[in-house]
Amino acid sequence: MSSPKELSATIEEYLEAIYRLEEKKGSARTGDIAKELNVTLGTITNTIESMEKQRLVRHKPYRGVNLTRRGRQIALDVIRRHRLSERLLTDILSLEWSKAHDAACKLEHAIADKDIVEPLEKALGKPKTCPHGNPIPSASGEVVEEKSKILANLSLGEEGIIVKVTNEKPELLQYLAALGLVPGSKVQIEEKAPFNGPIMVKVMGASYALGRNVASVIWVKKNQ
Repeated sequence: MSSPKELSATIEEYLEAIYRLEEKKGSARTGDIAKELNVTLGTITNTIESMEKQRLVRHKPYRGVNLTRRGRQIALDVIRRHRLSERLLTDILSLEWSKAHDAACKLEHAIADKDIVEPLEKALGKPKTCPHGNPIPSASGEVVEEKSKILANLSLGEEGIIVKVTNEKPELLQYLAALGLVPGSKVQIEEKAPFNGPIMVKVMGASYALGRNVASVIWVKKNQ
């Protein structure tokens, strides 16, 4: 049976994408995996078949793809390396947070050895989250999530502190950073348009209209 170090970068990326989709939707449909990784459905089918043979995933027609226990363990290891890489890029190399995700996608495959990962984590001060606020899995695969809820679900007038942003597309992160909608910022709901319309939020004294799709990837905790 292959060890994590023997898996290709492509397989690691698939495991990471499936894990993210499972967290959001309970399972990963092939169409969603294709969209997440920007590949064709034909490519997805062949790769998923290969991953099933390696006992990394289970694929049920019309129900989607789920990680096996082994697949999940490896996915968490990849995510751990990815988010530590993002920290390295932003905290040490001063890369913009909007560029860190894509750069870390390449770097994560080069630091698979625990003799590199563990000293890196220590050098970074053992951070709990990536620059976007998402939790960094421990060496044993434990994920500690801070209690939070989607910004779009806050009531009119309710305030919260941004905990994390779950969509790490560069354009979106750039946009949110320009508005000050980053982890640690206080945000308040000023208006909520009916029929799934835009939400008006206040952050750092300024008001902005956000689409529900944007407000659904920003997670906040109750403002104490």
